[in-house]
Amino acid sequence: MNAIDTNLATRPVCTEQAVVSAEAAARMVAAAVAHAGTLGIRINAAVTDAGGTLAAFLRMPGAFLHSVDIAIDKAYTAASFGFPTSQWMSLLAQDEALRIGIVQRPRLVVFGGGLPIRRTAAEGGALIGGIGVSGGSAEQDEACARAGLQAVDLG
Repeated sequence: MNAIDTNLATRPVCTEQAVVSAEAAARMVAAAVAHAGTLGIRINAAVTDAGGTLAAFLRMPGAFLHSVDIAIDKAYTAASFGFPTSQWMSLLAQDEALRIGIVQRPRLVVFGGGLPIRRTAAEGGALIGGIGVSGGSAEQDEACARAGLQAVDLG
């Protein structure tokens, strides 16, 4: 066995990853929906864990049906990249190759309404999921997502 094989053999086979809890995910989508009510809009709200798997979802009666998948994909995009979906447009404007290539990826959403969920700075700030909202304007969707984060003291 060479030195490289020896080093690999001593490395751990798995690591632990913090993810958003079911209870927190449920509180976040409920808070996002409550905020949408104050804005007079109907939304779909989704939370994914850090791996992009759906953890919670809530649809207001009358919310757009296409927005179901958009909300889930906003949460997935935010969890995948670790920054708000609203930042994509400025990134795409600066890089033609990225603009051409990345938008072909399935489930990528490049407009506002998706926010990463991170542990507090005191806890290390690790990415633990994403929240996505769809049904209003990009700004309204992001405000509802932020209300979700604030409901668990992460926003």
